[in-house]
Amino acid sequence: MITNISQNIIRFFGLLLVQIFLLNNIQLNGYLNPYLYILFIIMLPFDIPAWLLLLAGFIYGLIVDMFADTMGMHASATVFLCYARIGVLGFIAPREGYDSSHQPTFTNMGFRWFLIYSGFLVFVHHLLLFFLEAFSFNNFMFTFLKVVFSSAFTLTLIFITQMLFKPADKALR
Repeated sequence: MITNISQNIIRFFGLLLVQIFLLNNIQLNGYLNPYLYILFIIMLPFDIPAWLLLLAGFIYGLIVDMFADTMGMHASATVFLCYARIGVLGFIAPREGYDSSHQPTFTNMGFRWFLIYSGFLVFVHHLLLFFLEAFSFNNFMFTFLKVVFSSAFTLTLIFITQMLFKPADKALR
């Protein structure tokens, strides 16, 4: 339990620092805006209480908002991500249920499961975030393409991160 808490604290600050100092400065033609910080929410343990998940998402989003000067957009998109996570985990649960000692990683759950899980969550987060940013449907196609390309780029970064920090004794399923 203590190891799990310390891993999540390190992940919290590590992803936050990477997002603030590196990824917030990447914008290619307005279409690629990677948001790797959401990996913290995606990888929280299965048995985290819903109230704590929502509180962590709100605080995490507010911290990113402070550094990105986005006035609550990340906080709202991250809280929505937390709500979506609860529903997605219930929808794609294995028959035998989740092992509470595991975290949702592709090493623990398998590549296909993690791709569906993280792909959906990244997409809904980016969808809400970029449409809140645009606050209009006038440039719907530009905003939607931004969602698709940024989601694909973020998902790629998530899988690279998962590969870099996976335990050595676990094999890719």
